[in-house]
Amino acid sequence: MAVVAMISVQLSNALSVPVIEQVGPAGTAWLRMCFGAMFLWIIARPAIRSLRGKDIPALLALGVVTGFMTTCFLAAVERMPLGTTVAIEFLGPLTVAGLMSKRRRALVWPLLAFVGVVLLTEPWRGNFDAVGVGFAAAAGTCWGLYNVLTQHVGDRFSGISGLSLTIPVAALTTLPMGLPQVIGGTFTWWVLPAAAGIALITPVIAFGLEMMALRRMSHTAFGTLLSIEPAFGVVIGLLVLAQAPSLVQVVGIAIVVIAGAAAQRSGSRTEEPTVTDAPPSASESR
Repeated sequence: MAVVAMISVQLSNALSVPVIEQVGPAGTAWLRMCFGAMFLWIIARPAIRSLRGKDIPALLALGVVTGFMTTCFLAAVERMPLGTTVAIEFLGPLTVAGLMSKRRRALVWPLLAFVGVVLLTEPWRGNFDAVGVGFAAAAGTCWGLYNVLTQHVGDRFSGISGLSLTIPVAALTTLPMGLPQVIGGTFTWWVLPAAAGIALITPVIAFGLEMMALRRMSHTAFGTLLSIEPAFGVVIGLLVLAQAPSLVQVVGIAIVVIAGAAAQRSGSRTEEPTVTDAPPSASESR
């Protein structure tokens, strides 16, 4: 599930590039979240009756983080190759995996991955895009928080019902940035169906698979598995966007992947998540 989710995320990001050219990164993110919320409400009705007061902060936080993660990532993709953007963003979950590991030595791997990112961005060639790197780093911070919050929400709600509660929040979060870009952009006829199709891939399918995968895996195991996502980004960027990396950049990607894989080699969850989609009993409500 996690591997299919990773491929789906990168495919949707690559397919978003033509939409970004029409309505901007924030506009594209907002349209994706809006269509995603609509699809999720059709597929999985939100488990509103099962909501408890203590669930609301996590749901709101996950929705906000998802919205900013998508917007910042697409803003970076507008300025940099897909594989490079994914590698920089990956520093976020990799750092989370290192911090949550019981072995403090695991913190060396984010530093090694940083070396790979330097090779990817090739600042010595003068084409270093500081703004793009900043957007990718911000997306990485959100990605690390996203993984932690997704597991927490996934433990409370079965299937993708939790996602149907968080993606509408993400749509509202991206509204102030996205709507002006959509209104001021070049809105051609194919933008809406394209955004709808991309939304079906991500957030509906990809984020749903991630949420279900995180119910079965620890943060460290999931973070380790994510180490291959930068490689997926390079391959899909090459196949879909014709973004061919240089030899130095390939070495950089390899270093990032190795660092991610070495960060933590084990991580099946030791505790069983408690999923409660039923409304609280009278005793619980007291």
